[in-house]
Amino acid sequence: MNHKNVFYPLNFNKPHLTGKETEYIIHAVSSGHISGNGAFTKKCHTFFEERYGFNKCLLTTSCTDALEMSAILINIKPDDEIIMPSFTFVSTALAFVRQGAKIVFADSCKDQPNMDETEVEKLITQRTKAIVVVHYAGVACNMDYFIELSQKYNLWLIEDAAQAIDSFYVNQTGQKLPLGSMGHLACFSFHETKNIQCGEGGMLVINHETFKKRAEIIWEKGTNRAAFWRGEVDKYGWVDTGSSFLPSDLLAAFLFAQLEKIDVIQQKRKTIWNLYYEKLKNLEKKEYIKLPVLPEYATNNAHMFYFICKCDMQRQELINFLKNQGIWAVFHYQSLHKSNFYEDKYKGKQLPYCDFYSNSLLRLPFYYDLSNEDINQIVNKIHDFFLKSH
Repeated sequence: MNHKNVFYPLNFNKPHLTGKETEYIIHAVSSGHISGNGAFTKKCHTFFEERYGFNKCLLTTSCTDALEMSAILINIKPDDEIIMPSFTFVSTALAFVRQGAKIVFADSCKDQPNMDETEVEKLITQRTKAIVVVHYAGVACNMDYFIELSQKYNLWLIEDAAQAIDSFYVNQTGQKLPLGSMGHLACFSFHETKNIQCGEGGMLVINHETFKKRAEIIWEKGTNRAAFWRGEVDKYGWVDTGSSFLPSDLLAAFLFAQLEKIDVIQQKRKTIWNLYYEKLKNLEKKEYIKLPVLPEYATNNAHMFYFICKCDMQRQELINFLKNQGIWAVFHYQSLHKSNFYEDKYKGKQLPYCDFYSNSLLRLPFYYDLSNEDINQIVNKIHDFFLKSH
């Protein structure tokens, strides 16, 4: 959800800098290669492939671009159906709509915003081509179920892991698997609001051999230029559809500075998340709010901290109250099936839990530089609101 760039003493987000970003950008400029697929791009690809075991990685200018590449790669035909949650950002759906797909929306779980796996099989038809799972707040969907479902019906499985860097799924055998490693394709975001960021950026992860060669061509404007630079062909030309999906090496340089400090960043963010949770537990006990639920198969990468209000009116009153105290808290996604763009196209049933989260979920300020004092101030004001309300 985009919000106006308004300054508050305690803003919703503040991009963290590790201190090496400018130095690495200068290195990239000095190298003479500042367009895409330069030395820092390769460093980032290698980092992800070695740390998380991803088969092949391609940096993109956004997660939206990575999703659009996914939609191209699975060769969507008119009237192909793609199943995904309605409680997600517009890019999840838009990437497939642009290729002519029909979006089939699924409801959220009763106890947390991720897509309800028990509802998905009912939505599969002969026209279903793929399932797109979204790991909301970096919390894993039930991937064993979705993998089994994709195999049973011969469907592509795509992970929208925009918020899920450095988060894991514990499968039925107890194995801890990185989010983004289980779908045939996976998409990450490095927008300034994410744990690891470069202002605007993303990445496509290719875990299925079928897509590896073609993904690189689509990434390079439909040409085999990447193969040319590796010396695999003596000239390059137009061989497929595609676009300019690869980012400048300047963005990759910025991103690599962040990746070098990922453990430090993650440790701090988890500390902030745990402080919020502990300091708000008493409000949940009094049934004023509901705190996030973490399924036993999911880890927490501390992408965001949210809680659930009783209704949209209470949430808006709290947002206004905090705003008057200099604290910027925000709501999140609106149900895509009720959006102006899609409501006339949607013919499915009501999605009550998706609508519930759209109306009740509140996100608190969350960024690396939040101090304990900041968190105490935010929590105290939230307590003040509920004490006055009751």
